Amino acid sequence: MYNRLMGPHRLALLLTLASIVLTTACDHREVEKVLKVTDVKTGWHDAGIVNGENKIVPSVSFRLENVTSESIDGVQINAVFRQVTEDLAWGDRLIRGVGSDGLAGGATTPTQVVRGPRGFTSPLPRAQMFTHKQWVDVKVDLYARHGSRTWQRLGEYPIERKLLTE
Repeated sequence: MYNRLMGPHRLALLLTLASIVLTTACDHREVEKVLKVTDVKTGWHDAGIVNGENKIVPSVSFRLENVTSESIDGVQINAVFRQVTEDLAWGDRLIRGVGSDGLAGGATTPTQVVRGPRGFTSPLPRAQMFTHKQWVDVKVDLYARHGSRTWQRLGEYPIERKLLTE
């Protein structure tokens, strides 16, 4: 029986659109080969006063450079903060590394800043916290993902023992 609502032209159009959606949804690029992390700066951000004590949190800023000639879009970045004495994550932040506008081949993103959700609190002045006998250093691992592909590690960076002014 012929269905006028689903005529041959509409069926072909529907199948074409479905094919485009499926192809786009399954698209993925090897971000570890496409993107390079540049201009990395780390340190500790003044998070204010919490319960009457000074609080500092780890911070990393960086840019992403597209080292290929093809544009890339829709890249997620996960910054995983760890104390150097632990394997478990101390906290993480998920950000959009490259939005839907894309990053052209050879181009670099604006500086991106990611701050850890956890930090240290102390009644000591912030600068003195780094020399306290109970201080534990922190590092950050940057992971990226494009499309349905699994997370790929872009690099590990130690958080410097310094207060950031910005």
